[in-house]
Formats: sequence, structure tokens, C-alpha cells
Amino acid sequence: MSATMIKEFRLPDLGEGLTESEIVAWKVAVGDTVTLNQIIAEVETAKAVVELPSPFAGVITALHEQPGTVVEVGKPIVSFEVEGDDDAPAAKREPNLVGYGAVLENSGRPARRARSFATAASLTAPAPVEAVEPAPVVPAPVVETAPVVETEQRPGERPRSTPPVRKLAKDLGVDLEAVTGTGEHGLITRDDVLNFVGGGDLPAAAQEPAGTQAVPAAGRAQGERETRTPIKGVRKFTAAAMVSSAFTAPHVTEFLTLDVTPTMELLARLKATRAFAGYKLTPLTIVSKAVLIALRNHPTLNARWDEANQEIVQFNYVNLGIAAATPRGLTVPNIKDADRMSLMELSTALTALTDTARAGRTAPADLSGGTISITNIGVFGIDAGTPILNPGEAAILALGAVRKMPWEYQDQVALRQVMTLSLSFDHRLVDGEQGSRFLQDLGAILADPGMALAMV
Repeated sequence: MSATMIKEFRLPDLGEGLTESEIVAWKVAVGDTVTLNQIIAEVETAKAVVELPSPFAGVITALHEQPGTVVEVGKPIVSFEVEGDDDAPAAKREPNLVGYGAVLENSGRPARRARSFATAASLTAPAPVEAVEPAPVVPAPVVETAPVVETEQRPGERPRSTPPVRKLAKDLGVDLEAVTGTGEHGLITRDDVLNFVGGGDLPAAAQEPAGTQAVPAAGRAQGERETRTPIKGVRKFTAAAMVSSAFTAPHVTEFLTLDVTPTMELLARLKATRAFAGYKLTPLTIVSKAVLIALRNHPTLNARWDEANQEIVQFNYVNLGIAAATPRGLTVPNIKDADRMSLMELSTALTALTDTARAGRTAPADLSGGTISITNIGVFGIDAGTPILNPGEAAILALGAVRKMPWEYQDQVALRQVMTLSLSFDHRLVDGEQGSRFLQDLGAILADPGMALAMV
């Protein structure tokens, strides 16, 4: 027997413990018939814009949130009218990240229908999942609301917070013992952590940023002297991460200006070869490869300081982060296992990374897990800077502009192509000598690419 039922789709955790997302655009309207895995919405997390696939095949009966609304994980965002046939195929639980959706499962036997209870609670809370029942298409969302708790915290008890908030605090280097919770019964919320990082342990109301209320368009048209833009999404996450990095990791920055004419000549020769036809080769490509080679002799720059466990984590792989300026703010996606790539593979990966980032389509997984980063400020005509470490990394290299300058060459002054490298590193992990020797080896490769053979 076939019947219809209403199914709610709650905003899932799109990865890395994110607790909220903004509805950017709906790709469907009430009354539309959708198929399983059809894209129904675009949402912006604190890291990227991602597409949401439909977890059901059916008819859209309600859109619960409007574009521009920030929604907490676990809140209903859309309702479907679906067939309730016992013989309908179930959907496997899959991580609802970019490129994932529900997968049909043909088990060879009818799937048992999930039991429902006609109570108010059943309309607002996710139904419990049993092993033999059809599971939701996304992991059960972690809703940032407190369970029943005591009104006072026992001495020595861990501060009350949800797993996503604890992960956020760990990523930002925040000790939850020092944060005052403003949630129910003292629960520490995501805003409490961000407010603590941004300016001290103050209640959220007292920490309201000056630029969080938008000025109506009419006010701007009448000649208002200020324009206020809400701080959210990528920019809000980046700001919190950079503040945390700047005040938790002791930064040291060193500079090296060198003649890179041999590298630029090599770049020109490679572009002219048939083997590299169709590949996008830039100074960033060559510098990235040189960094990967130099790291083999200086592994301390490819590490992380684990404050919670009082350990230094040495990475035996390199996930190379590349800072990318996007319309939504700065992001640092990374190339997984870049140290295992050839120059051609690295070129392809860099091109895909930058194109995806500029389009705002970087997957959340590609924005996490970096081990060392490069920022190419030379594309803006800048020679040097003091880059801030990406949280959780020991070093970041700023690549300056390549300029033709008078330079000493073979005991004479000649017009050469010159570049400045700026290396910032975490002095807890990297001593001055270690950072200097890494920069020296990197410069040696760029001044004479043949030196790479001696370091392999």
C-alpha cells in the first residue's frame, strides 16, 4: 500500500564541526518535484559555498528559511511530500559534503518503515536511527542546544559545551576554562568562543561588532557617510582564525632577496617544450616545487604544536596550502600529498585549486588539514610582507613580485630578475637557525634550479 508523508530536511553539519550556514540561494520552489540527489540549495559555511543535494524524491511543500538567513545545524530548512511505500528504496547515510549525496541501496528486502509518534516533540527533534531502519542521508546533525544540565558546574568539571564548539575552541587555541558561557545553564556557545578570541571574555551582547547591522539601501542613497556590512561566513571565520594565530603562536619573519633569473629562464624553457604544452606554469608553480624539495631536509617547518596534548606533531606528508583571495574573503585551500607530485601534477593541482577557490566552490575538506602554506603577494605587485600563520601550521612563505633590478652578477652590475621571499614561522616549533637554513636552501634552488638535484 502506498501513501504520502511529509519529511523535513534539517541543515546538516557540512564538515569540520561547523555549527551554522547561510542560505545563499534556493534552486527549487514550493510545488517543484525533485529527484534524489538533485541540487536544491546553495549554502555558505564559514569556509566555502557548497551545494546541498536532495535527500528525498518528492514534492517541495515548504522552504523554511529565506536566502540570506544564517541557520544553525539541525534546524529544518525544507519539507518534502514523499511516497511512503514500504517497498521504496532506502538511502544510505553518507557525509553530506561537496560531491556527496544520498546513495540508493537495494537490499533485496523491504526496508522497515521508521516509526513515528504524533507528538510535538517528534516534529522538532530528529527521529532515532536504528540499524535496520532506513537512515537519513546525512549524519545526525549536532544541534547547539544543551541537554538537561545542572544549574551549577561542579568544581573540576569540564566546561559545558557541544562537540562542535569544543573543536572550534581547539582549532582557535582557546581554553574553554577561561570562557564564560552565555547559553542555558552556562553552556558555552560558538559565539562565546568567537567573542573571547575577538576581544576578551564578554557577554555576546557586549561584544556585538560595530559592523553587524546593515544600513538600509535607502540610507545609502541619501548620502550616508558609512556603509555597514554584516561580518559572517568566510570573513568571520578567517578573522577569528587570524586573531587566534597572531596571539597564540610567536611569529618570527625572515626575508631573503635573491636573483631568480635562472628560475625564470627555466620557466620560459619549460613553457616552450612539448611536454608542458597545455600546463599553466608560473613562478608559484616552481616555488611550490622548491618548497617541497627544501622541506625534506627541514621537517620542523612541516609540523604542528598540539597544546592540548603537549606534543609536537611531525607530519610525514605535505598538504600544501595556497592562500587565495576570493570575493567572499581569504581562503587557504590545500593540495593533499603535494610532496608526492611531479611538476606536471603540481601544476594541474594548483590550477584546479585557484579556479575552484575563485568560483567559491572549494570543498570544506580541502580547507582543512594543511601543513604549510604559501601566499603569492607578488601578483599584487608587493615585494615583501609579514604573513600570519595559518592556524595549526608551523610556517608560511610569502612570495614577492619578480622585478628587473640592477644586481651584482659575476663581479659586475647587471639587470637581473630579483625576488624577495618572506618566511614566517612559529618560534615554539622552529628555531631561528632552522628557519634560516630552510630559507637559505630554498633560495639556493631558486638561484640555481640544478641545486635541487643535490637535495633530492
